Amino acid sequence: MRNPHAGAPFDTSDEEIAAALEDVSIPTLMLSMVHMTGDPSIIRGDLRPVASFLNEVQGFMSDEDKAEVRARALDVIRYYRDRGCPEPEPLSAELVHEMMQWLVVEEVGDEYVPMMLADLELDGVDRDLPEAPTDPAAADARAEFPVVVVGCGQSGLLAGIRLQEAGIPFTIVEKNAGVGGTWWENTYPGARVDVGNHFYCYSFEPSDHWSEFFAQQPELQAYFQGVMDKYGIGEHVRWSTEVRSVTWQEGSATWDVVVQPVDAKGEPVGEPETLRARAVITAVGQLNRPSIPDIPGRDEFAGPNFHTARWDHSVDLTGKRVAMIGAGATGFQVAPAICEQVEHLTVFQRSAQWMFPNPNYHEKVGPGVRWALRHLPFYGRWYRFLLFWPGCDKGLEPARVDPDYPDQQRAVSELSDGARAVFTDWIVGQLGDDPDLVAKVVPDYPATGKRTLQDNGSWLRTLTRDDVELVRTPIDHLESDAAVTVDGVRHECDVIIWATGFHHTRVLWPIDIVGRGGQHLSEVWGERPAAYLGMTVPDFPNLFLMYGPGTHLAHGASLIFNSECQMHYISQCLEELADGGHRTMEPLPEKLEDWHRRHQEEMSMLVWSQPSIEHSYFKNSAGEIHTVMPFRVVDYWHWTRQMDPADYTFG
Repeated sequence: MRNPHAGAPFDTSDEEIAAALEDVSIPTLMLSMVHMTGDPSIIRGDLRPVASFLNEVQGFMSDEDKAEVRARALDVIRYYRDRGCPEPEPLSAELVHEMMQWLVVEEVGDEYVPMMLADLELDGVDRDLPEAPTDPAAADARAEFPVVVVGCGQSGLLAGIRLQEAGIPFTIVEKNAGVGGTWWENTYPGARVDVGNHFYCYSFEPSDHWSEFFAQQPELQAYFQGVMDKYGIGEHVRWSTEVRSVTWQEGSATWDVVVQPVDAKGEPVGEPETLRARAVITAVGQLNRPSIPDIPGRDEFAGPNFHTARWDHSVDLTGKRVAMIGAGATGFQVAPAICEQVEHLTVFQRSAQWMFPNPNYHEKVGPGVRWALRHLPFYGRWYRFLLFWPGCDKGLEPARVDPDYPDQQRAVSELSDGARAVFTDWIVGQLGDDPDLVAKVVPDYPATGKRTLQDNGSWLRTLTRDDVELVRTPIDHLESDAAVTVDGVRHECDVIIWATGFHHTRVLWPIDIVGRGGQHLSEVWGERPAAYLGMTVPDFPNLFLMYGPGTHLAHGASLIFNSECQMHYISQCLEELADGGHRTMEPLPEKLEDWHRRHQEEMSMLVWSQPSIEHSYFKNSAGEIHTVMPFRVVDYWHWTRQMDPADYTFG
């Protein structure tokens, strides 16, 4: 069988190939040429990328160098085509490592190589594929080990795929009527991903069909629908059903999962039901339950008002005076998408957001890119690597605090101050001579201290419109037709859009999870949720958390990548439970204590936790952060590659 990443054979004409090459990433193209020819001299000459930066896929090569590569590539591709597009011979590990470093113009440390090789899948092997049972008895044991998965977003769908491959029966319970999680719920205008799509997808299910480099919500939801259909997961899902409680039964070593059918608004319909499972996997998002501030007079407002994650498409914004309360990552997308439709838009923003340039943020994927992804050997895998590497652990060092740096309100280190200068230049350079607006939009806290947004100029262009006003003054109360700020100014509006985020710190809320001895997980955690490796908790046996506490990413990679790490580990846990004939497994308390201690020590040295960072959804009421991952992505990958039974107690 042909390697799935070796490209589909083609008979494309020379003219069509030449046209396609005008679209592609030239450094990525050159690595595909190495595969087609087996000749490493292609990357050992003067034609090479100059530098690497997130979302910059041409390596800052000159137009002349790119033109020369295209000319050479046409000859290589023509010869490859005329030979019948044979599957390329495997390359040595040493050459692949050289290709990695050449592409990103810097050293790729030895600790990163196994992770990147696994993600590249140049041999076509999915290294997260669960091991098949070794004998009929093991297969029978797995068949009698039912699992309930809570949620069918990207992580729940992944869990279903891996459980099916492992021969473990499962039921997924999803409160929505369809697959996708956040990409099902967030249908607001302008909703799109902020991780490059050719990385923001399952490593084993790449797509050459993306129409934009940062796809919008309908296309993202369609991707997960297509994956679900391909693997036949839909028949295992209880749609429009919400998990109310999960209760451990010691005598039978099972979980009772109480589920409730709900309507589109989440209101109960019908009678609750209890499912019984040997293990439960929670796969719910941390950015899932909308948060709306309790502003006085909220119930007095006479017009439509709704949260962005519950967008009311029956409300026509045309010609309306709209107040958007909140302007973080979501408001940043909504405002440019609706500003031309409304009569006037008032944006209420508590604190300004740092942003960095991304010219591809709204760009279409050209037909040449799609052709290359479909046909050129391993082009898609190297393009994925090119997106992954600059966004892997690069964001962690600018976030690290130098305690001796003098002005911690401005920056937390020299590197942090450099990032501040770059981001400030990008912001101010778009505003011209408007000091009042500059004062409003340049943050007064260190760069990367909150979620850093990607910008192609659309946000600041929106704020410079005559029919858009940015208000930084806090809202005192709402009236029937206005938001009134603390300075007494009435901002009249017909519609209010709440772009106010989610209950991020209330992990797994509102599910009531009751473990051994009647312990409620919400009470055990309080405002300080913690799980070993973000996945397992003492006294809650056979409970596995995907996207659990301490695993939210704020510095790189993608949540899909983290989910693959977690499900790889959870698969091993379930195999050990079923194949080993164990009733229960749970982490040793000292393992969780050590994990949480290290988590908090690392977090204390990162910008997100600093007192200068106010109004952060990462923080609990005490100003602590327990949800975000402070560790390098590569370390987390290594920690989740092999479950160590010595970390657990089995019953």
